[in-house]
Amino acid sequence: MKSKKKILRIINRFNLGGPTYNAGLLTKYLSDEYETLLVGGNHEESEGSSMHIIEQLGLDPVIIPEMQRSISPKNDRVAYHKIQKIIQDFKPDIVHTHASKAGALGRRAAFNAKTPQIYHTFHGHVFHSYFGSLKTNLYKKIERRLAKKSTNIIAISELQKKELSEIHRICPVEKIKVIPLGFDLAPFYSNTEAKRKAFRSKWSIKENDIAIGIVGRIVPIKNHVFFIHVIEKVIKKTSKNIRVFIVGDGEEKVNVQGLIKSKNLSYSSNSTPALFQFTSWIKNVDEVNAGMDIICLTSKNEGTPVSLIEAQASGNPIVSTNVGGIENIISANETGYLSEIGDIEQFSNNLLKLIENEYIRNDMSKKGAQRSYQYSFENLILNTKALYDKTL
Repeated sequence: MKSKKKILRIINRFNLGGPTYNAGLLTKYLSDEYETLLVGGNHEESEGSSMHIIEQLGLDPVIIPEMQRSISPKNDRVAYHKIQKIIQDFKPDIVHTHASKAGALGRRAAFNAKTPQIYHTFHGHVFHSYFGSLKTNLYKKIERRLAKKSTNIIAISELQKKELSEIHRICPVEKIKVIPLGFDLAPFYSNTEAKRKAFRSKWSIKENDIAIGIVGRIVPIKNHVFFIHVIEKVIKKTSKNIRVFIVGDGEEKVNVQGLIKSKNLSYSSNSTPALFQFTSWIKNVDEVNAGMDIICLTSKNEGTPVSLIEAQASGNPIVSTNVGGIENIISANETGYLSEIGDIEQFSNNLLKLIENEYIRNDMSKKGAQRSYQYSFENLILNTKALYDKTL
């Protein structure tokens, strides 16, 4: 009988986001011709854990606690040696890393162990809006060296491919393959009316209230401060009653709440009704989306944000900044409105149009749900297997 090819799949950490979904689904559903071992670090305190997703898939990953987001010479060295030992014992034919820290440690260990095939997926990048120019240039140099050790670099959109090859010059364009993200979106298509009723009842959202959500880590790159300024402008121009749900947690939460308070606007961290509702992390985000009317995103930089794919699958129109791979997800003026970073007038006007016009919301809802089908995980599996098969 033909022996199975072995894949070592390494992700940064098991936090809510695209890497966990994709690594988990690829581990679970890739062809029986392959045997996969999944490895990753723990989520950080300010993040939502994604272990419930991994457990639902019936997976038993190897956890490396020392593999953390921030740079730590001591922890990184320990994590690197643990990956080396895993490679030595497992003897993979393929090492496939997802996101930056896993990519840095995993690819170096795989290259030094002479692993036949080495792949890395950029789920996003830190080449703008995260750090100063000195640190950003250092990261670019590191990624260029790592790209030389890689069989292929995988981008999650054509735009990201162009950024990596032409703008940031990480590697030649012919080395980059585009494989869009894939998700199990079935929960977002099913029982939506019952979920909507339950969510809105729990949070005391009235029938005529317009519920606006923003889902993700409350950190500087997500730009919640900009979002608060937008809402302040919008409520001065609309007679509609709106409720704003900030779903997530993070280091900027206290500062964001302080900004809301300084503007004499109301917020609540429990189910007591207020203009701004801080819910922290909610595992069943399909229920959140079912209860919303509009989903926003104000990021300064993104890869392919899962929250917007899930929002469209749930039939929510989008208002977002136009960064990263967002324009590959959103069909501008059909499934959502896009504006440039920092353009508060355009963003607030886009949001106001959706608040005021139920017809536009309903039209975008139908088109968004239809557009979301392209992100089925079946396509992710087929495209990834085709790449592995071709190279091997």
